[in-house]
Amino acid sequence: MFRRMILPLLFGLIGAAFLAGLGLWQLERQAWKEAILADISARIVADPVPLPAAPDPEADRYLPVALSGRFTGEALEVLVSRKEIGAGVRVIEVFETASRRRILVDRGFVADDARLSPRGPDASEVVGNLHWPDEVDSYTPPPDPKTGLWFARDVAQMATRLGAEPLLVVARAPTAPGIEPMPVDTQGIPNNHLGYAVQWFGLAIVWLGMTAYLLWRIRRRTV
Repeated sequence: MFRRMILPLLFGLIGAAFLAGLGLWQLERQAWKEAILADISARIVADPVPLPAAPDPEADRYLPVALSGRFTGEALEVLVSRKEIGAGVRVIEVFETASRRRILVDRGFVADDARLSPRGPDASEVVGNLHWPDEVDSYTPPPDPKTGLWFARDVAQMATRLGAEPLLVVARAPTAPGIEPMPVDTQGIPNNHLGYAVQWFGLAIVWLGMTAYLLWRIRRRTV
């Protein structure tokens, strides 16, 4: 009887150990991700610096910058919705710096019923974060030709449409009354490793339970 139980027992213990190892690995990944998120959060709120001449999408992601210049009035709107407020738009507008660079600034949220209100001012100081949002995929529809609304922040396409550099600064302070800033944060960065760890540990327990049941069946047949 014991010989017939050795192989299932080894198989069960090795399988459970492998699944538990995956759970431990996910816990390590959770600690790693939390450290990254803490670093990003600290970078987002750091003191702003002048806009680099050639920002790098990786090295300068979330870099706080300070801009001096003016909004040109050339703008696009991205459809969004805010909890407890409802539908509205992000206002993406061209900002011409004191050195004559034309870049995009995400000024923030405007409720749907306030879209036609004046936005000013023309001249402004803007503090925000460089951002390269990853919002476009094969399912993203093109801008609506009737309303002009965009459905994602496609920085490259928006810059081409408005004749600006493909650079986006997301304002973290108000740029005008009636426009609510939507500053960058870490909420959109997934950190699901604890949930994955719980799943792997749960599978390990189930595996052990199935192994115990199999051994019980073998024992019954041989008694």
